[in-house]
Amino acid sequence: MENIITLLLISLSNPKPFLFFILFMSMLFLTFLKFLNLSSTQLPLPPGPKPWPIIGCIPTMLKSKPAVFRWIHNLMKELNTEIVCIRLGDVHTIVVTCPNLSCEFLKAQDSVFASRPISMSTRITSNGYLTTVLVPFGEQWQKMKRIVVSQMLSPAKHKFFYAKRLEEANHLVRYVCNLCRKPENHGLVNIRYVSQHYAGNLTRNIVLSRRSFGNNYEEGPSFEDEEHVGAILSILANTYSFCVSDYFPCLVPFDFGNHDKLIKEANTIMNKYQDPIIQERFQNWSSSGNYKEVEDLLDMFITLKDANGNHLLSKQEIQAQIIEIMVAIVDNPSNVVEWAVAEMPNQPKIMEKAVEELDKVVGKERLVEESDLSELNYIKACAREAFCLHPIVPFNLPHVSMADTTVGNYFIPKGSHVLLSRVGLGRNLKVWDEPEMFKPERHLNGCDQVTLTRSNLRFISFSTGKRGCPGAAMGTSITLMLFARLLQGFSWKIPSNQQNIDLSESFHSLALAKPLVASAIPRLPHHLYLT
Repeated sequence: MENIITLLLISLSNPKPFLFFILFMSMLFLTFLKFLNLSSTQLPLPPGPKPWPIIGCIPTMLKSKPAVFRWIHNLMKELNTEIVCIRLGDVHTIVVTCPNLSCEFLKAQDSVFASRPISMSTRITSNGYLTTVLVPFGEQWQKMKRIVVSQMLSPAKHKFFYAKRLEEANHLVRYVCNLCRKPENHGLVNIRYVSQHYAGNLTRNIVLSRRSFGNNYEEGPSFEDEEHVGAILSILANTYSFCVSDYFPCLVPFDFGNHDKLIKEANTIMNKYQDPIIQERFQNWSSSGNYKEVEDLLDMFITLKDANGNHLLSKQEIQAQIIEIMVAIVDNPSNVVEWAVAEMPNQPKIMEKAVEELDKVVGKERLVEESDLSELNYIKACAREAFCLHPIVPFNLPHVSMADTTVGNYFIPKGSHVLLSRVGLGRNLKVWDEPEMFKPERHLNGCDQVTLTRSNLRFISFSTGKRGCPGAAMGTSITLMLFARLLQGFSWKIPSNQQNIDLSESFHSLALAKPLVASAIPRLPHHLYLT
């Protein structure tokens, strides 16, 4: 018993001992009841490391931060398993790298695993669970999902926002052209920076009709835009990041790892720029005649009415949902395009084949448009391979089991957190030939139409099921237009001081260890960059 208390004190950064005595006694009782129930089950839990009493594998998790996902995947290799159960506190965390088991969780038993965990970070970002993606299963989630799908992600709304997507695609080629022609840049372009701000500008335009929070975007993203996108990336990095207080809620006030502070600061920055626009728009819509037509998603949200003519969404719901939309769009397209463009210079034949397809389908006398994408199968295969080999995050957003159930002859207790491993699925040796190699051809296989999604969960782009991303069409358009415009508009070369593009992966994440910087040369008639 003394050893356990000592371990608690060491692994959880030595706060006041009485807190952990209370924690120990309460968790001991709850864990005893829980394992009394588990002992009555006939089927075993999935294989996993032997947990400590009360705290489970929390010490090893803390020791592995911020690369907890690497510890988990190494553990699965050691155990030679495609499903593992790691107890963190009294929470059974189930990690899956097998496509068949993944389909069992998100298809065959989708309704059982349709909830989300409660956590400090998601509570703050969703303003007390008022949104869609981060909200546990219930009436609020059903309401918000219905609204977001109908107002943003339906085919009609996809068409409505086309002009804004085209506007940003045009700004993209002009901006990159200006960058590579500036003498001080020596023709070098930071593709991570360009891609992230492309996604940020586009999202702001769709949601707020405001591409930039600065005054002169033509010179590039302003300080305000950089701060805004930085806040988005901070929220992404600290959401579901294996924070100890997510497994011991009584520790939230102590803010181990500064998670609470970081999440609050990031949300404060986003609100600083977004809330004045939302407030002004509410006032304008409440004044007769100020607005005659809906221009963006914010207008759509404000003008929604219930059967009694009252606002369907409160201001708080709109504020929180807009943050969630911003966070959901920026990371995936920019990461996929950075990795795809990084892989190509090291394999020139892939780059040549992609550019040849663009020249054949589109030509050099006009810029590629969304209507061309259906014929750009090789471009889509390259993007799809980047989703497969280089996912933005190690795991899908966690699902929570709402009942005891059985998957793959294993017992899955109610309340378990289920994580599908994006990297484990996309690099599964039992599924993919040479999974560590960038091979777009593997996604063609005689298909008439390549898509960025795959229903059998051999990799994850936009997820699936009740809690899957309903914005696959929007995400596909944003990703492919960014990718196609960069490849069509510019010849990308390895910088003269390098022999190849360094594809080293960050230890802390799945991103490139260093932002991709490549040499860019405009390859189209000059007037196209002035569109």
